[in-house]
Amino acid sequence: MAGRGGDTPAAEGHQYAPQWLELRESADAAARATDLLDPLRIRLANLPRRATGLVVHDLGCGTGSMGRWLAPRLDGAQQWVLHDQDPALLRLAIERAPRAGADGSPVTVTTRRGDIGRLTADDLAGASLVTASALLDVLTREEIEALAGACVDAGVPALLTLSVVGRADLVPAHPMDQEIAEAFNAHQRASELLGPDAITVACEAFAQRGATVRVHPSPWQLDDRHIALTEEWLRGWVGAACEQRPELTERAEAYLRDRLAACAAGELHVTLHHSDLLALPRPTGGTS
Repeated sequence: MAGRGGDTPAAEGHQYAPQWLELRESADAAARATDLLDPLRIRLANLPRRATGLVVHDLGCGTGSMGRWLAPRLDGAQQWVLHDQDPALLRLAIERAPRAGADGSPVTVTTRRGDIGRLTADDLAGASLVTASALLDVLTREEIEALAGACVDAGVPALLTLSVVGRADLVPAHPMDQEIAEAFNAHQRASELLGPDAITVACEAFAQRGATVRVHPSPWQLDDRHIALTEEWLRGWVGAACEQRPELTERAEAYLRDRLAACAAGELHVTLHHSDLLALPRPTGGTS
């Protein structure tokens, strides 16, 4: 699941993942919900032993874009623990890791390679925060339940960003937009993955365990400044829809040609809807 989010189908192997993550990083950074940062900062400022610094676990870190966005927005020394299955992505994340927090305090990085779907409270011992980007929608219900349970049992807040919600608004509109979107959403739910249902399941999983949950929209706004990203997203979006419904292929090929031409001309605007989630469990004695 390294390098994957619900915004595009998986690339073959992992060779494409770094390029896709590079393309989307600026759009991700612009979309993330900064309104969730103040309640998070308040919680982190009140943690026991805060003077020793924050320990942040970044799940499915990819090339480390979440750390590059969040670390400079948090005060104090930070130790980031980067989790991913792909060693090549972990190497890139270390090379590009941030060096300082908002107040100039040092940021250090370590890595863990493994299956984040099996995370437990013991894995989060001493953690201050769990974070992830474009991850929830490629998890199963069981994996999200396990993630919520691990965070709540450890008393660790979670900032989980850029989960797709199943809506893409394209301007100008096209008669096939809705048909492609519905087929894509069905594709994202394949193999028990939750796709656009993930954010609702995650909210329920944390709330049922007593956590305070906040959700805020975090849409991509793609226009003539994001032509390369929009083109790749369109190819993945339409391709996944056709995998799900092969009978769409002939009409979808014409649709894609029209959309790519509009994109290249700077005439296409896409709002791809996401949600960011902040879950604040009750603190426990074991929380950093």
